[in-house]
Amino acid sequence: MEATNSYLESVKKQFLYYKTLGEKAMDQLHPEQLFVSINEDTNSIATIVKHLSGNMLSRWTDFLTTDGEKEWRNRDAEFEETIKTKEELLNVWNNGWDCFFETLNGLKPEQLSTIIYIRNEGHTVIEAINRQLAHYPYHVGQIVFYAKMLKESEWTSLSIPKNKSNSYNSDKFSKEKSIKNFTDDELNKLK
Repeated sequence: MEATNSYLESVKKQFLYYKTLGEKAMDQLHPEQLFVSINEDTNSIATIVKHLSGNMLSRWTDFLTTDGEKEWRNRDAEFEETIKTKEELLNVWNNGWDCFFETLNGLKPEQLSTIIYIRNEGHTVIEAINRQLAHYPYHVGQIVFYAKMLKESEWTSLSIPKNKSNSYNSDKFSKEKSIKNFTDDELNKLK
């Protein structure tokens, strides 16, 4: 039971990290940059957000009892430019993440081996979580990369800045070993 509790806590922290990463990237842009699409085959950040939210709402609504690809989901419409403001974009973003975290926070360790369905294909709850742990960071990475390209002034690094690995490592190794902890605010977002 301890390992399954640790798994749930670990994935909650990982998802929170990627949610925060996406937010920090979007915060560095002017609102109009969130809607830039370089060509017809490229999605704007707003469209990526819309797709992520649509996926989250479909997958995590009635997670244990209905197929993760809901009949009411229109995936193709997620790639149409309909979001018009940063405020609307952030509402769409938060609606998806809120649905996701509410479901994840409600899971019990004994449910991790339960079979759920996504497009009529059975997955254990762990497999479904892991599937999204690959999917959501993939799109957050797109958001970060796109934001970095669109940034008109100096980019504030969201990881170790370029050519700063040695100083970063020196700082880390000069301290006692520790386990990464989140702030109280970050932990409250997990609840």
